[in-house]
Amino acid sequence: MKFEKPSAQSAPQSPEGCLVVAIRVPVRIVVLVLVVPVRVVWDALVVGGRFLWRTVLRPVGRALFVWPVVALWRYAVVPGAKAVGRLVKVLVLVPLVWLYRHVLTPLGHALAWTARGIGSGLAWVYARVLTPVGHACVWVADGVTAVVARLGRYLLVVPAGWLYAWVLAPVGRALAWCGRGLLWVARAVGTGVGVVLYWTARILLVLPAIALWRWVLTPVGRVLAVVGREVWDALGHAWRIAGHISLAVGRALATLFRWIFVAPVSWVYRTVLTPVGHVVRDVVLRPAAEAARAVGRVTRQALAAARESARQARADFRRMVFGEPRQPQPVERREPMGDDTRTLGRSTTVLTKD
Repeated sequence: MKFEKPSAQSAPQSPEGCLVVAIRVPVRIVVLVLVVPVRVVWDALVVGGRFLWRTVLRPVGRALFVWPVVALWRYAVVPGAKAVGRLVKVLVLVPLVWLYRHVLTPLGHALAWTARGIGSGLAWVYARVLTPVGHACVWVADGVTAVVARLGRYLLVVPAGWLYAWVLAPVGRALAWCGRGLLWVARAVGTGVGVVLYWTARILLVLPAIALWRWVLTPVGRVLAVVGREVWDALGHAWRIAGHISLAVGRALATLFRWIFVAPVSWVYRTVLTPVGHVVRDVVLRPAAEAARAVGRVTRQALAAARESARQARADFRRMVFGEPRQPQPVERREPMGDDTRTLGRSTTVLTKD
């Protein structure tokens, strides 16, 4: 035999009073009547806002903000940053590296060598001069300190101890005893006054406040809490019911819009406009495009023939006015050509020519 775990719905609920039951139904009816128009308007605004965001605001926002920023970053900031980086490298980093390598490093080595020399001299002065002088000063200071300590002991410490033991201590004890007595008297008086004030405040303030809280504010608060909880629950139920009503109204309006507008337009587009468009494309547009292409080819050929004729006419006019262009003359070479070339076996100079 299996035992099932009781669900949350089957769990025993706390008993509700007659006031809760009497308030719940009227409040829920009134709240439902008031909330349904608000929920319908809210759902309509949400749908319109989503449509406006998808179709207008997001494309406009991208066109006005995102794309200019991306273009500015891609075509202005990045090239500018690269150019500035190259300028900084050429004008700042390279000179600084050269200055550090060829000026500051040798100067630092020279200063370090000088500092080592000065440090060696100072160490010799400290070891040979300052240390003996310091030891002598310490010996003198120790002697002076011992003399001052003995004088201070016999001139200040001993008389001050005697004065504290035989004068200040007895006077302090007497003053402390008097202070304790005065403190006891003040404590007793304060305790009596506190007890009187406590009972007076309790009788005049605390007991009336407790009675007011217990017999007036607590019942009124419980009633207001019940009313507020019921109003809040009624608002939640009414909002959910209004959502279902708004969804049904929206679906009905969408169906009506589809039957009245979308379906006729789709039917007209499929059965009328598409065949007419195909006929216009096959009968008018394609022949017109073929004729336009043929006219374009003929026009290009005519223009090419006209340009060739104009070029030939300009060449004929130039020959008629200025004559034939001069042909380039061959340049005589200093070395003989053919059989008259110079060889090792004979000479072709003027003095030795046969």
